[in-house]
Amino acid sequence: MTTIFVFGSNRQGRHGAGAALYAAQHHGAIYGQARGRQGNSYAVVTKELRADKPPVSVAEIAGGVNALLRYARDHRQLRFKVTPIGCGLAGFRPEQIAPLFADRPRNVILPPEFLEVLYG
Repeated sequence: MTTIFVFGSNRQGRHGAGAALYAAQHHGAIYGQARGRQGNSYAVVTKELRADKPPVSVAEIAGGVNALLRYARDHRQLRFKVTPIGCGLAGFRPEQIAPLFADRPRNVILPPEFLEVLYG
């Protein structure tokens, strides 16, 4: 089964640090593409780099997570390994992001930080 690396991206798709850089170097993430499937990776927007734009909200992240979960349901032959998206450089806490994955399909694998929030 092919594993897809799920990472947090900025709105510009500049995969220059953290899990996004790792996705670009090792999983086919495409510089300039902020969302969706890219090689063996999948991007969810979690951060805004531009100071003159509003920051990314949990609601915006929820939209990206919902798109990911729909994609995962439509591609059950793939395994989606989620990093703690939004909880590094974007500054969110697992308590804010983990609940967005509560209704995930079985082929979406969560990081320990999210599992702790969801299941204790």
